[in-house]
Amino acid sequence: MNYSILDFLGLLGAVGLFLYGMKVMSEGLQKAAGDRLRNILSAMTRNRFTGTVTGFFITALIQSSSASTVMVVSFVNAGLMTLAQSMAVIMGANVGTTFTAWIIALFGFKVDISAFALPLIGLAVPLLFSKKGRTKSIGEFTIGFAFLFMGLDMISKYVPDLQSNPEMFAFLQRYASMGFGSVLIFCFVGMLVTMVIQSSAAMFAITLIMCSKGWITFDLACALVLGSNIGTTITPLLASMSGNVAAKRTAMGHLLFNLLGTLWTLAVFFPFVELNSWITEEIGQGDPTALYTYVTDLKANNPDVYNQVFASAVPTDTGDVLHHRTLITQMQVSVSFGLSMFHTVFNLINLSIMIWLTNVYVKIVEFLVPAKHQGDDEFQLKFISGGILSASELNISQAEKEMFVFAERVGRMLPMARDLVHTKAGSDDFNKTYSRLEKYEEISDRMELEIANYLNRCAEGRLSNESKRRIAAMLSIDSEIESIADSMLGVGKILLRKQQSNVHFNDEIYANIDLMFSYVEKSVNAMLKVLENVENVDEHDIIASYNREREINNLRNQLRTANVESINDRHYEYQSGIYYMDIISTLEKSGDYIINVIDTIRDEFRHVRK
Repeated sequence: MNYSILDFLGLLGAVGLFLYGMKVMSEGLQKAAGDRLRNILSAMTRNRFTGTVTGFFITALIQSSSASTVMVVSFVNAGLMTLAQSMAVIMGANVGTTFTAWIIALFGFKVDISAFALPLIGLAVPLLFSKKGRTKSIGEFTIGFAFLFMGLDMISKYVPDLQSNPEMFAFLQRYASMGFGSVLIFCFVGMLVTMVIQSSAAMFAITLIMCSKGWITFDLACALVLGSNIGTTITPLLASMSGNVAAKRTAMGHLLFNLLGTLWTLAVFFPFVELNSWITEEIGQGDPTALYTYVTDLKANNPDVYNQVFASAVPTDTGDVLHHRTLITQMQVSVSFGLSMFHTVFNLINLSIMIWLTNVYVKIVEFLVPAKHQGDDEFQLKFISGGILSASELNISQAEKEMFVFAERVGRMLPMARDLVHTKAGSDDFNKTYSRLEKYEEISDRMELEIANYLNRCAEGRLSNESKRRIAAMLSIDSEIESIADSMLGVGKILLRKQQSNVHFNDEIYANIDLMFSYVEKSVNAMLKVLENVENVDEHDIIASYNREREINNLRNQLRTANVESINDRHYEYQSGIYYMDIISTLEKSGDYIINVIDTIRDEFRHVRK
């Protein structure tokens, strides 16, 4: 087997294409599908059982557990599915992958999705030139989807061709008679080889060849299949590298599911293998353990015939050799069925145990993959869902709680924007903080849209006039809170322009900007205090908010007057003063949005305590 440096570079390129496809697909999903797809997925994954069925059918349809779990990772990355929902879908996908094994065992074929990749790109490219944003995003999603499968296909092409070179595994014979130690060794080999060749189906074929040549027993073949279950998790782990913390947790959950399943199976390994051998015999497919005994007896008693049976050259089909070949082919079918049965029973039992522990899984992966920053993993609404509404009047109070969570999240953008002001322009820290600010603003856009959709669905129910007014008020508050997020990102955009113009601030400017930030922060905190219990607001809190707004306006006016004098006195350049005033004005606008929220609460929520 020749494997050059060019092949290795090709493998790196294939992995790169796969990761890029994952990124483009996920971004396209966020832009194009958002609320609609989330509602569909919410219906499909409303509970762990429907989620499991969804995972099973998707994997059975596309005949690739790697592809289906990568899609789940991208859905989580786009915020369209929760971590708990993804766990159930992945469990179903693990059972769905056994469907592929049975198709290969029964019919000997597998659907090749990568064949559709280029036609998909051909159909998607015209969409990129559409004037409609949603259509353009659908084109991006489709191209990302095609790249992802092209990458998967090319990875399998550029890895070393181990399937056509089974003699590489002949050395494993010496480790085949160590009892349970052999089981552990072969389980590890199965995991390692599947990670390299990126295909549990190819590992299945290699296992069958090793059984046929009498190198390993049926129980060691089962150990290889068990190991390949862990090895196949490498693909979603690779995909999650370009994703957010929720995507990484989803991939880790997939690994954990297969790893824990392997551990309990190893604890009862030999009885479990005997159970599957018995089931295979009972369904009339013969004894899968017979092949090893037959081939080793043939090799010991008649080595010449053994060599002719397994000769790679053109066979000399004498009656004796043909007879042995026919028997071995029949026994290979038994082994193939036995391994498929082992894989299926393992995944079904694993699912029936693990499905009750979904919430435990979520807690474990949240511990193993912690969020770098508080709130980074909050992609879903906390109090309201995409499900069917039962009682609109009661659901309004849930929306009020969600509004507070939304405002709290947007409030976290304020210290980020302040930190960005003091971070060295062009540095890695600057880019990271700006990206985080941008990500928070994207999430706030989605939260605004989902809260608005929820309130509109509430409004379709039978409501009192007061409740209709409350919904209209909350829609207004929803929009104003999102405008505060826009203002915080606006500060970041001004700093980017300042960086491109190579303009610098002096200590006087920094001190004034910090003062304005402190005023706005007090105003945000006052707004949060009012929003925390809009049904029973203290009038003193309302008055405090108006005082904060007056302070912000007065400070803006003072700084605007002082700016002209400072430029005239050469304290700093005119261009510095422009960017400085842009930041001050943007912060003052956020104060206007805050007071608009307070106005709406004062006018529309009548229960204000005197």
